[in-house]
Amino acid sequence: MNHLHIGFVGTGRIARALISGLTKREHTVIAGFDREPIALASICADYPVLPCLSIEEVARQAQVIILAVKPYQMEEVLGELKPSLNANHLLVSVAAGISSEFIRKNSGEEMRVIRVMPNTPAFVGKGMTALCRGKMASEEDILLVSDLFSSIGRVAILDESQMDAATALSGSGPAYMFHILDSLAEGGVQCGLSRDEALILGAQTMIGAATMVLSGSKSPEELKGEVTTPGGTTEAGLKVMDKENIRHILIETVAAAAARSRELMK
Repeated sequence: MNHLHIGFVGTGRIARALISGLTKREHTVIAGFDREPIALASICADYPVLPCLSIEEVARQAQVIILAVKPYQMEEVLGELKPSLNANHLLVSVAAGISSEFIRKNSGEEMRVIRVMPNTPAFVGKGMTALCRGKMASEEDILLVSDLFSSIGRVAILDESQMDAATALSGSGPAYMFHILDSLAEGGVQCGLSRDEALILGAQTMIGAATMVLSGSKSPEELKGEVTTPGGTTEAGLKVMDKENIRHILIETVAAAAARSRELMK
């Protein structure tokens, strides 16, 4: 059985989440490099990751190279990596707002590139990852990366033109959910619950509602209607949300994040 060799350039939070899932896969060998020796030592202590002393060593060790660096670091990293790359390498980028063409331009015209946008629930195996393929990438490439990222949650294969929207919705989305949950829990506290009780009630309710949407054939609007009794408690709460136009605020939240994702490439 041939082993798949995966190399990480950058071993921060998202890389750690991915590595935690990928190490459960059979026949997978993982190597990593980080400019911060402490970060690299930490990931190698926690997971079976082979430490690399340079970006060039990652290219020698790996077939699939996951670029887990910040958007502003990408051009410099690709400049260092380019001399060690060949057509057998597959580049996978998790950097928000960085197009596949930018990566190809700075790494080699023949390079196969897959863009991905995971999110932090990957840490608990409940991630949502959006993927798209660049010009030179094949169907086999996108299926391989889809399989890899399925180890940390769900995967959606999109067109690259949709990646800013995916970044805004699922990439940034956990922060919106945490903000909403914290606010709902505070409402519970003001109504007499302890902080811990309110968080448990709110968080499990959020999990349950999301699971119903994902597992059934009914829309969120239909499910909302099934919970809402005319003149009841749910209707009283929803009237406040409608009065404050919470729906519009959330739509604008996603739009603002998508606009910022587009700006990152300029």
